[in-house]
Amino acid sequence: MWLVLGVTIIAASLRADRSRRARLVARVALGVLFLVFGAMVNVVYLIKDWDSFAPFGEMSQFAFVRDAWASLVVPNTGLFIGLLIAGEATAGILVLSGGRLMQVGLVLLMAFHLGLLFFGWWLWLYAVPMIGALTLLLRAERRTTHTGMSGTDDRGRVTRRAGAVPMPGGRW
Repeated sequence: MWLVLGVTIIAASLRADRSRRARLVARVALGVLFLVFGAMVNVVYLIKDWDSFAPFGEMSQFAFVRDAWASLVVPNTGLFIGLLIAGEATAGILVLSGGRLMQVGLVLLMAFHLGLLFFGWWLWLYAVPMIGALTLLLRAERRTTHTGMSGTDDRGRVTRRAGAVPMPGGRW
């Protein structure tokens, strides 16, 4: 499912600038990816096989990451994987919320994927395209917020669109 949702997110992000439907598809796929196949899967792993997280840090190309993982994360698996689960769930909920909250979620997910780059070359195959897709989605969301939902047109003039606030005295 990771592959299917990842490809869906990447494909939809390529059209997100021009298509409201593409933005919605990417948003739902991203939310499902992080809520169900991120947070919930990690909860199951944490309950069923606490030690399954130990080898993850060993795959890093950087010695300081391997050492920190072995000395800090492995002895405190519940704490750190609990924080991971909370972060994935929070990001998934923010993305599904839409609007400005989605933008915050996208920035958090960009940071998450940048962090993944430290855990092995094979994660670059996933994280780099996802960072690109998240960047495209954020750009599309910011443009939509600025030109549509914010109540201003592309020249900054106040319009009667959703979210517009009339000037004092009720003038537009």
